Amino acid sequence: MTTTDNVNPHEIHKFGSMAERWWDPEGEFKTLHDINPLRLQFIESYLSLAGKRLIDVGCGGGILTEALAKHGADATGIDLSEDLVDIADLHGLETGVNAHYQKISAEDMAAQQPESFDAVTCMEMLEHVPDPASIIDACAAMVKPGGMVFFSTLNRKSKAYLLAIVAAEHVLQMLPKGTHDYKTFIKPSELCQSARHAGLQLQGMVGIEYNPFNKRFSLGKDIDVNYIAAFKRAE
Repeated sequence: MTTTDNVNPHEIHKFGSMAERWWDPEGEFKTLHDINPLRLQFIESYLSLAGKRLIDVGCGGGILTEALAKHGADATGIDLSEDLVDIADLHGLETGVNAHYQKISAEDMAAQQPESFDAVTCMEMLEHVPDPASIIDACAAMVKPGGMVFFSTLNRKSKAYLLAIVAAEHVLQMLPKGTHDYKTFIKPSELCQSARHAGLQLQGMVGIEYNPFNKRFSLGKDIDVNYIAAFKRAE
């Protein structure tokens, strides 16, 4: 598979068409805003961000990329949606946050800048591409030896279907309908196997849990729905 093949045009259009609403904390992407502090907390438990060079793969409108930059990282976000890259750039100008954005695939960036980043993040993106293993390989290639790579995605279990699709998209309307496709969800064992093949070693994994009573997210042991994992490239 070539890098130009590893993209789902429908997914690019779907999220790109909502680019202008990406930064509305009460809009369709409220969930991303709500879980972003947890993602940052998990990353910082493995890595001090100040002065580090990071790349955020599949950055969307830049929610995580901006947060990384605010915490002192030299942060770059890449995405294949021109609309989302434009929104990310614009929001950075409005807020004065010095993050950099580029429309480029992970595979092409890995070819251009191998072993160039102290850490790589790839959040809620693997389930939206035809070949997740290719993205994992690219992330591993971009990070320096000894550097960290972080992935978050959804577990392919019935509980994830019920909570992430039926409940979140249709009942509670926390996400736009059609955001997720259950058959593209990735089991932790599959993620870890692809990561090992790419030369990455698992350091830790936690679930991102939602409490419908207080409407808050938290990090916990339940990885049956959303989970986030930290990997390290061998020295």
